[in-house]
Amino acid sequence: MFLTDWIERLSETQFAYLLLLPTLSLLGAIAFWPLASTLRMSLHADKLVGAANIGAFVGLENYVEIVTGQRDSVMGVPFFDLSQPFQSALPVTLLFAGASVVLETLLGLIAALALNREFTGRRWVRVALILPWSVPIVIQGMMFYLMFAPGVGFATPVLSDLGIIGSTPLNDSFDAFLIVLMSDVWKTTAFMMLLILAGLQSIDRKLYDVSRVAGASKLQRFKLITLPLVLPTVVVAMLFRTINAMRVYGLIESISGCGTVPSLSCTVVSTFSSRRYGTSSAIAFITALVIAFVVLIYLIQFARDEQGAI
Repeated sequence: MFLTDWIERLSETQFAYLLLLPTLSLLGAIAFWPLASTLRMSLHADKLVGAANIGAFVGLENYVEIVTGQRDSVMGVPFFDLSQPFQSALPVTLLFAGASVVLETLLGLIAALALNREFTGRRWVRVALILPWSVPIVIQGMMFYLMFAPGVGFATPVLSDLGIIGSTPLNDSFDAFLIVLMSDVWKTTAFMMLLILAGLQSIDRKLYDVSRVAGASKLQRFKLITLPLVLPTVVVAMLFRTINAMRVYGLIESISGCGTVPSLSCTVVSTFSSRRYGTSSAIAFITALVIAFVVLIYLIQFARDEQGAI
């Protein structure tokens, strides 16, 4: 009886949180337990001692040496070095995430605006644009590897003659970075297009009818109706893509190898494979902190947009 009365006194928001509590508890345990274990391992040395299968406690030494450049990954890749940004893990990851998300958002928005109109063959155009999204990462990587492989790829001579890339692009960090970026944009633009298209189709069409009667131009309708109403969807789509882009690994490994285009995930995998568990855990935890910081920026911006809409 007491429990029933207590539940009835809850507000709608409190009752909603009560229903979500089991799911949130389960997700929290799944998410934070590995993170806590990673943090614990990152505070110990690489060299294992005793039967505990863990190194001696060194505190923040791993973090300090990684951030200050005193310790590289097993591939000899620095964590942060602006003098060679395309051979340094953190700059490569941030540059890839920023460039890929911006390009995919712009192209996805253009494609979504086009598909939001009625025209003959729209269904088949939509299928053609979505098709790359269904290609597995390994196959996608091999496709672009073969396009630029020495003596095999047809794209290398064309782009090399135009001065965009060198004669052996898969062995050059900058050229390989461009190829990986191109491959990611080719596939993931469809993801952005689908999310943005869903946002566009949720806009009340009567708003456009009223604006036409009022004499608004196409540019004014886009600026005053389309863009403000679809912006929350765009921000959420960019958030999802940024999180995935910050964890890029398989695409790099299948196209050029992590030694040519190092990312944070590449350094985590390489150091872990070499049984440098302390260093690997520290890099992994730093990666999680960087992603959390980026997500926080998105959430703050999203909250501001919501307040502005109100």
